[in-house]
Amino acid sequence: MESVAGIFESRADAERAIQKLYTLGIPNTRLGLLTPGTSERKVEASVPVTDAEPPGIGRAMGATVGGAMGVAGGATMGAAVASLLVPGVGPVIAGGLIGAALLGAGGAATGLAAGGVLEENLSEGLPHDELFVYEDALRRGKTVLIAFAEDSDSAEHVQNAFKEAGAESVDAARESWWLGLRDAEAEHHRSKGGDFAKDEVTYRRGFEAALHPQSRGKSFKERERDLSESCGEVSGTEAFKRGYDRGQTYHKRITETHKV
Repeated sequence: MESVAGIFESRADAERAIQKLYTLGIPNTRLGLLTPGTSERKVEASVPVTDAEPPGIGRAMGATVGGAMGVAGGATMGAAVASLLVPGVGPVIAGGLIGAALLGAGGAATGLAAGGVLEENLSEGLPHDELFVYEDALRRGKTVLIAFAEDSDSAEHVQNAFKEAGAESVDAARESWWLGLRDAEAEHHRSKGGDFAKDEVTYRRGFEAALHPQSRGKSFKERERDLSESCGEVSGTEAFKRGYDRGQTYHKRITETHKV
């Protein structure tokens, strides 16, 4: 399966995309909705449901770490609603097991406990390496919708549905995020004697590697072996290491600035 994510200006826009996904045959179990600063009741009332799915199904029938809620009888978009305090972001509502599990990767909650029925292949395919992009969008008041498609053709249909509903792609959001940081990072790298024009790609890769949920708060030395396996020889370069250290500094600053 392929994960496809869209970043929407409003939850209403994301809901329009959800309606379109229903017509494409994307089941609720393969959808996750992340939206900031609102209440569970509002989310439950606004997320569309199928005819066989009673409204408000996400209401309390048991809770787990972080306030994640599950309902017996199947995992649907409305069957798991997690109220999470995400470090560096603030209060976030995660609709669906996918949303809860994804944010759980950052230590905010044990998302998989929300119903306990997330498919193994979906769990393994959660886009953890994009989590920092979603968090940046949430900090700016936007809503993130994630869908798992069966194959590349289905993924293309999902992407088209997102575009029709006004979504910004994750790639575009990622580039915009880096553009906002680029000048400061270039100045820092040059101050250390580096050639940013030559090293930017490697430096940025290290910076982003530091923002993976498994890397946050950990020194390069602590993650060196894993980074070597995931990033290859480039992880041993000075530019990568410098970017990694700056990524750690960035995450610490964001977390402190946006305390929950």
